[in-house]
Amino acid sequence: MVSGSDVIAQTLERLEVDTVFGIVGIPVVDVANALIARGIRFIAFRNEQAASYAASMYGYLKKKPGVLLVVGGPGVVHATPGIFNANSNAWPLLVLAGSSSFTENHKGGFQELDQVSYLSSETKFSSRPFGITQVPRLIEQAYRTSFFGKPGTTYVDLPANIIQDETDVNLPQLLTTIGPIHEAPKSQADPSKVIAAAEIISRAKSPLVIIGKGAAYGDASESLKELVYTNKLGFLPTPMGKGVLPDEHDLNLSSCRSLALASTDVVILCGARLNWILHSGERFGEGTKIISINNQAEEIGYNSSHSTKYGLYGDLDLVVKQLTHELKSRNYKPVPILTTLINKKHDNTKRASIKVDRVTPRGELLSYHRVYKIIRDAIIASPFPEKDTTIVSEGANTMDISRTSFPLNYPSKRLDAGTNATMGVGLPYAIAAKVANPNELVVALEGDSAFGFTGMELETIARNKLGMIIVVMNNSGIYHGSDPSLYDQENSTPLPSTALSQNTRYDLVAQGLGINGVLVKDESELSDAINGALCSLKNKNESTLINVLIDLGLKTKLSFGWQNKKSKL
Repeated sequence: MVSGSDVIAQTLERLEVDTVFGIVGIPVVDVANALIARGIRFIAFRNEQAASYAASMYGYLKKKPGVLLVVGGPGVVHATPGIFNANSNAWPLLVLAGSSSFTENHKGGFQELDQVSYLSSETKFSSRPFGITQVPRLIEQAYRTSFFGKPGTTYVDLPANIIQDETDVNLPQLLTTIGPIHEAPKSQADPSKVIAAAEIISRAKSPLVIIGKGAAYGDASESLKELVYTNKLGFLPTPMGKGVLPDEHDLNLSSCRSLALASTDVVILCGARLNWILHSGERFGEGTKIISINNQAEEIGYNSSHSTKYGLYGDLDLVVKQLTHELKSRNYKPVPILTTLINKKHDNTKRASIKVDRVTPRGELLSYHRVYKIIRDAIIASPFPEKDTTIVSEGANTMDISRTSFPLNYPSKRLDAGTNATMGVGLPYAIAAKVANPNELVVALEGDSAFGFTGMELETIARNKLGMIIVVMNNSGIYHGSDPSLYDQENSTPLPSTALSQNTRYDLVAQGLGINGVLVKDESELSDAINGALCSLKNKNESTLINVLIDLGLKTKLSFGWQNKKSKL
């Protein structure tokens, strides 16, 4: 006899799933135990939302579906933020959830919810087996569908009676059609479209390659290097596209981003979307032609319908190679980067270095730039190789400023709030990164507000011995802190909506949850703390949270740097 939970576990094993994220309860605790018995790692979280974020990031890093297991009803509802986040970022995620037995339907059963209907509009595939023999086929279909075509979320409902019932079915025979799926199908672009794209690049005066996180997911780093370096094309990475091409390369125009967007006449959009991160394409000059390379056909022409003329639909790596070959065949002569861009890049780099190099006077709170400089220098001097270092960042200023403070030279080494600017992803992403690559140095840079979303997952980090470093940028507020005198008033002016408690001891919270915690108030303490954390990680695999008190930012205007200054409505 074999139970439904064994069928589920062995199906995932046949698909070569190595890790499942989630939270258990009745009835899925039986599934989790069956997974563990088959050698599949189960990472138990403290909150379904955090577990769903981690599973989706694991899918992005592994380029195969991350798997999430949760209880039914509220467990599924709590996991929907991760489902939404995975879909918006086009990351593969398979969700499995327990549900009420068939006999309890419409009777007010335990955590009863029609989850297939609830998730059908949010998933590529949503189904419920009506017997144990259907389980392998549906799970395999959901797994495959998740990362074939446009990656996204799929769902399989697991009724309690199917999980707990036993059957005398011949399981090896039932699983004969289930096997590992190593990669999604790939295709090249229409050759005539490639020729047309190469033609307009040949006539461009200021071509610009924009690199998105889809280029990292598509393993297109080497092919993009050949395209960009051979043809001396200026490039601009999106926040999670950093490192696909080395940030430190002379052709990187990030330091003059706004001018580069305004000056280009031909954009080669590689695994990126014209959404808010690229100002919906509205900062390109008038008449700019857009060559969108994407394996998601619906993204070609998005916010720029005329770009469909030069859209290249297919696998990014293969299509970039096609384009490189076509440019080579017509003896493309590289055009020099515009002098205005070179001068702007130099001026902005010089201006930024002033903020970084300014030593914080005694008695003055640290700045973001100075904290990041000290952390970056310590990482460079550490025994951890750059190619094995992942930086996770979330929180408004924490994330924005870190983007320019940590140059990256390898793909998929910067993980942030992504397409939806989702808060609460920092620690889950850090956990996923460490599980995916156990020997990596993972550093999570957390705004104090962002940390509050998933701070209890420090216990998950400690329990699973996932050595990493967490830095909380503590300015006692969202975006910026508040006038300290406001906290002392008893019955007068209320605190601003952005205010957080002053002097919150996140370091003591960390100690209570099982990892090292250090409070930092000046440069010397920060240097000692980060070097001590790196030492503890290297020698003992111990995690450390560093609670850094930083400048409140009272003189800075509350604004959103990515937002257009004027609405076109």
